[in-house]
Formats: sequence, structure tokens, C-alpha cells
Amino acid sequence: MWFKNLHLYRLHETPDIALEALEEALGDQAHRPLGGSEARRLGWCAPAGRHGNRHVHEVQGQRLLTALRQERLLPAGVVREEVETRAADREVAEGRPLPRKEKQALKEQVYEEFLPRAFVRSQRIELWWDTRRALIGVNASSRKRAEEILDLLRQTLGSLKVTPLATRTTPIRAMTTWLNDTATRPPMLMLGDQVELKAQGDDGVLRARQVDLDSDEIQTVLAGGRQATKLAMELEGQLSLVLHDDLALKSLRFADALLDEASQTDDGDDAVLRLETDFALMTQTLSAVIEQLIEWLGGEAQAATPTP
Repeated sequence: MWFKNLHLYRLHETPDIALEALEEALGDQAHRPLGGSEARRLGWCAPAGRHGNRHVHEVQGQRLLTALRQERLLPAGVVREEVETRAADREVAEGRPLPRKEKQALKEQVYEEFLPRAFVRSQRIELWWDTRRALIGVNASSRKRAEEILDLLRQTLGSLKVTPLATRTTPIRAMTTWLNDTATRPPMLMLGDQVELKAQGDDGVLRARQVDLDSDEIQTVLAGGRQATKLAMELEGQLSLVLHDDLALKSLRFADALLDEASQTDDGDDAVLRLETDFALMTQTLSAVIEQLIEWLGGEAQAATPTP
């Protein structure tokens, strides 16, 4: 259950909801199987999967929720090919070209017919709610997907005031500075071997992997005015990650020592206990890393309180 990505949000006016009440609310928005004509559905499921039926686990103020997102995969090319075939048949039969309005109606008909037979893709997305720090983290590959989960939580609770976590120094500025000047790098920070450099205007993006980020080649590119929008880094003894310009943490890889500690914990083959143990160790590490990053980026920026 170790997170791979993390989109961070600051909670405003943290909802005071007891664990039992939250469990009931999540149950009311629990995932149900897709109906035959539904393209997608999103709802809460048990973080422990088949090993448990609770919708939320809490360990020392850290709450774990899991959403299940299902969608039917109906390739546009399949629909288009069928529409073209049917349209051609009708044009021959009726001896006239088919107007755009009728082709659109035909497309909708094909979509409705094919949708129930489409494959279903399922995706579990974890949400970490740090009740002590009023922070939410979503283990999602994209900001759009993270926002979907927040919308579901907002619907579940009736109100949820959150804003993306922001810092006084933008990640772009800090990452570019760290690359340019080794003396500015925090002592615990070690650069990885991956970077994305973006030029001002329409000169595109330069992506480099498995490179020495202190090489003359990288310095030459930076001298041309490019700025770092993604940067691989490692916090010694904790984890490695790729920091993005929107403060998203991606490609998370936790230190071997931490994973070894988790594997050596005696859980008595209890899957739920294993889940909660891993979650506790993971969130402890992530909390320390997030606080460190915020400090390196000049502290947290004050964001305007959003509407519910």
C-alpha cells in the first residue's frame, strides 16, 4: 500500500467528524458495481480489500480512505468505424448523403449499444487525511484524478474547504537554484538523475534521465534561461522522489531500511494489522519529508480560504 505519488492539500476549517460518523458517511457513498449503461462510477471501498469491510482506518490521527474508480473502455476508433459503416449503408439504402445531425444521432446510438459490452477498468486511489496537521494527500497519478477524490469526499461530508498546498518559494525557483548553485542545496538533499527543464516561450521542454545533474551540459542548458519543472531528489534515509512544479511528489521510493522495518514487524498474518503498520510507518516518513520540503521552500504560503 506504499504510495507512489502524492498530491497535497491544506484543509481549512477542518471538519470535526468522529471516526464512527465518518465510517457511516463513507458507507453511504460506498462504491457499487457499474450498471450496464454507466460509463464510470466512483465510490468508497475498504482499504484492506477483501480482508476487511471498514471504509476508514485511523492510526495516531492518520486516516486512510480508499476510493474505487471504474470506467468502461470504449475506444473512439471502434465507435467511429461502426458509425461510418452504418452511415454508408443508410446512404446507399436511402440514396442521399446523411446529414450531420443524423450522423450524430447514429453515433449516440452506437455508443449506447456498445457501452454495456465494453471492458471495465478499475483503479483504487488512496487518500491520506492527517487530522493533526490538517493536511490531505492523495495517491493519484494526476491532479485531475486527485480532485475527483476530493469532490467525492466533499460530497460525502457535505462540505470540504481545501486548497493545494503552496509554499512561499515556488518549486520552480528552488529547483532551478539548487541545480545552478550547489552551495544552496540543503544538507540532507541529494539530487537524483532525472530533470525536466522548460524554456520561456515556445522552445519546448528538455527531459533528461540517467544523467549527472551537475554536469557541464546541464549547466550550459540552465545558462540559456531554462528552469527546472521536475527534479529527482533523495532525502537520505527516508525516500527518493521527483518534485514537480505544482508541488506534487511523484515516483516515490521509500528507503530500504524503512521497508525492512515494516517487513520485520510481527503482524501474526493479520492483513489489517499489516496495512495499518505499513500506513503508520509510511505517514510518519511522509510527514517528516513534507515538513522538510516546506522549510526548504521558504515556509507555507497563506492561501485564501475556499468556498465549501
